[in-house]
Amino acid sequence: MSVSLPPDYRPSEDEEFMNPLQIEYFRQKLLSWRAELLADSTDTLRHLKEENLVKPDLTDRASLETDRAIELRTRDRERKLISKIDAALGRIDLGTYGYCEETDEPIGIRRLEARPIATLSIEAQERHERMERTRRDE
Repeated sequence: MSVSLPPDYRPSEDEEFMNPLQIEYFRQKLLSWRAELLADSTDTLRHLKEENLVKPDLTDRASLETDRAIELRTRDRERKLISKIDAALGRIDLGTYGYCEETDEPIGIRRLEARPIATLSIEAQERHERMERTRRDE
């Protein structure tokens, strides 16, 4: 079932939650985000291949190696993010996208707009964070 989105469509709290338009909106948002991350990754790989690490000046070489390390750490975080995006796309296919993994309650449009890979409602996320702080403080 393919749904065509109007060009100016934005999900609303007034609509039925996770109706076909909202599902397609978030699918496209996730796919676009994923494509952007993959393009950045490709650019980084190309840049790293082209860059010459053989610099006569030790300071220049150290600076270049630091920049590379930062770039690779960023790409690693993005790789993990792509995995979360893929999981969200899988939840769309399963029909569970937009619902809290703990309570099965709707996560909410505003939260999904801000964090389309969210798996917990704000309340469940806050409980998780409180429990983590409690464990960390012990």
